[in-house]
Amino acid sequence: MGLADIMKMLADGTKDTLIMVLFSTLFGYLFGLPLGVLLSVTGDNGLKPMPLLYRVLDVVINIARSIPFLILLILIQPFTKTVVGKSYGTLATVVPLTVAAIPFIARMVESSLKEVDAGVIEAALSLGASKMTIITKVLIAEARTSLLIGVTIATGTILGYSAMAGIVGGGGLGDIAIRYGYYRYETEIMIVTVVVIVLFMQLFQWFGMLLSKKCDRRKR
Repeated sequence: MGLADIMKMLADGTKDTLIMVLFSTLFGYLFGLPLGVLLSVTGDNGLKPMPLLYRVLDVVINIARSIPFLILLILIQPFTKTVVGKSYGTLATVVPLTVAAIPFIARMVESSLKEVDAGVIEAALSLGASKMTIITKVLIAEARTSLLIGVTIATGTILGYSAMAGIVGGGGLGDIAIRYGYYRYETEIMIVTVVVIVLFMQLFQWFGMLLSKKCDRRKR
């Protein structure tokens, strides 16, 4: 394999990895954010405590988070095939990545919202604000720095999961590292893919922390 072929392969792998990570993060927050808000609101000290609902959600999320990603990847292959028409490839990998990300994101969102000062919430209640207004204008607004840090953590975690997906033909840089670095003993290619993944991790972390600092009201 020539240098041009290797560069093209790495470029395609990088593109596939970005597609998997960015779409999985987007869909993960599309479902995980409201689920995290629901956990925060229905908890013991939430705006509207609902112990039974909270316990059910809490158990389901704990179970989902306890399943190793590789097992989850194989376990939901029939569901993945139903959604995208196949159980392998870049787009197919988005499905298990999203499923794995949702409970993780929900728990981080819940933790971030619980950090909001109770006095701020009580002040909003005393002014007659509705619960929905408090959720959108107080809880999420006050916790936005922590939420953005959570996005950074979630993106990094999903990036790591995407590399594991290469074991079952998930595509991306992880697939290249396994096919060429492990099965064909081409160590140089594996090292390059690992370096690219590490660089992506650092880039996501740098951008996320920069954005969170700019949104941090406490430093204004």
